[in-house]
Amino acid sequence: MASFSKFQSDNKKYDYKESRTNIFNPDFTPTIKAKGIKEEDTFDKNLSKWVEFISWARFFPDLFFDLITPETGGIRLDLDQRVFLRSLARFVSTYGVFPRGYGKTFLEILGLYHAAIFHPDLTESLSAQTKESASNFLEDKHREIIKFYPLIANEIFKSNFSKDTAEIIFASGARVDNLANAQSSKGARRHRLNLEEAFLINSDLFMDVLEPIPNVPRRTIGKEALINPEELNGQINFFTTSGFRGSTEFERNLQHLDDMAELKGKVIFGSSWQLACEYGRGETKSQILTKKDSLSPIFFAMNYESKWVGATNDALVDINKLLKLRVLTKPEIKSDGKSDYYIAMDIARSQKSSNNQSSIAVLKAKRNKEDRIVTIALVNIMNLQTGLNFTAQAIEFKKIFKLFNAKVGIYDANGLGKGLGDELLKEQIDTISGEILECMDTINTDDTPDVEGAKKCIYALQSQGINSDIIVNFIDMVEGGKLQLLEKVNNSGYDLNDKDYFNSTLMPCVNTDLFIEEVSNLKLKHLNGGKLTVEQLTKRVDKDRFSAVSYGAWYIKTFEDKSNKKSDVNWLDFCIYN
Repeated sequence: MASFSKFQSDNKKYDYKESRTNIFNPDFTPTIKAKGIKEEDTFDKNLSKWVEFISWARFFPDLFFDLITPETGGIRLDLDQRVFLRSLARFVSTYGVFPRGYGKTFLEILGLYHAAIFHPDLTESLSAQTKESASNFLEDKHREIIKFYPLIANEIFKSNFSKDTAEIIFASGARVDNLANAQSSKGARRHRLNLEEAFLINSDLFMDVLEPIPNVPRRTIGKEALINPEELNGQINFFTTSGFRGSTEFERNLQHLDDMAELKGKVIFGSSWQLACEYGRGETKSQILTKKDSLSPIFFAMNYESKWVGATNDALVDINKLLKLRVLTKPEIKSDGKSDYYIAMDIARSQKSSNNQSSIAVLKAKRNKEDRIVTIALVNIMNLQTGLNFTAQAIEFKKIFKLFNAKVGIYDANGLGKGLGDELLKEQIDTISGEILECMDTINTDDTPDVEGAKKCIYALQSQGINSDIIVNFIDMVEGGKLQLLEKVNNSGYDLNDKDYFNSTLMPCVNTDLFIEEVSNLKLKHLNGGKLTVEQLTKRVDKDRFSAVSYGAWYIKTFEDKSNKKSDVNWLDFCIYN
């Protein structure tokens, strides 16, 4: 058996031969301070007070910022902002749903800076849809923070900002940087993570890439290098404007509410535009109400009222699956010279002049080796100017048809659509370019064009009797992932006054956003005989974009999804002769 003395410290061994005054042996460290009270420095004398101050500053971030606020040029935090900052400092996960102009990005980055100052060697990240967006957020808010709280500049050792990289290193050794909500962030490790525009995050991406990032806890500075069990290790905060009911993020929102009620270390809160407006932040009440009259009701509800919109029961499609279809990185403004394009148009019937716009969808069919259609890409979607007569609308339809060298044009021939059909059968002259636009002939009607021998390239769609089939086909396209949509546009680094960028890149993506809003506003209604129709949750939101896309998708599936290749099989080989 091993001797007990081998487990004793050198100081306990009576037979230890070395001098007990060896200053390099920690076992001989005296338990009594060698320095007298007069010999102690200021830090040692007030160590207990410093410990108390750090604990206070960590728990009351808003009061700490009050302490360092300059007499002139700073800002005074409002009550809701104080609650926001205290939540970041006290809870393992904070979920905030706030409108545009609230100032949530400034506050969340201010919270990151506060944690970095008081937690040595802490690593934190702000994550957004792209690294460029996250970098822009950090750079802009960094300037504001230093402007309003100049003393924080003394806590920053170095800051580096570029187009897609942002890094702020603090005197404590802590670091704040940027990440993207993408596969490129997989494998990264941080102690804490803030997610911007959380409702845009794909649920699979979150579980596979983002959720594991803060898995490694921070260790304290010093010889022990311990993990503080009372620290907010693994903190993930979510900040967003509201999104669609039934989405994964909506469910996470509800789960946070349940976890907060069950005291699981989570908190969720939010507000509409009225809270910030009451405190005098952002736009005035009259400015916001003016926007309410001109913007889409769904857009205003999500971006200013913090309402989750859409149907929870009997929704037309699963909104999560629809959002996953946003895989196209760039709109198309003309034919690529090798693909089949189809133009589909719905004629506006809105009673509200601001929404009275006809919609045109440009669909590109992608085929496999057997010429069967694999996907239908919505490469562009546009609305015509309000108040155009049928002649002007026909001219725009023909110009777009020619631009994409479309195979077939589909238009809604019901009601008002009959007037457009009559104009398509005529020859027009573009008053702007002077170009002669030839008349067209229909594929499926006996209508006679003005010029004999006109190209049969338009399909007059009569939705009566097939409306249920059109709806079912659209649902199948979404459920099967055959429909492809444009990604949400990222405006960072672009001049919105650039007309070419606005028309060729921004507007197709914005119209895709509005198309998704229209779909989210529709719910299925079952009719007698097993037929289906759609019903609008709010009549203030039209469905022209949805109709145009669904008409085009139905035509392509019904008439174009057929193999053009001859079979190599000789069916005579399978016949039996007597």
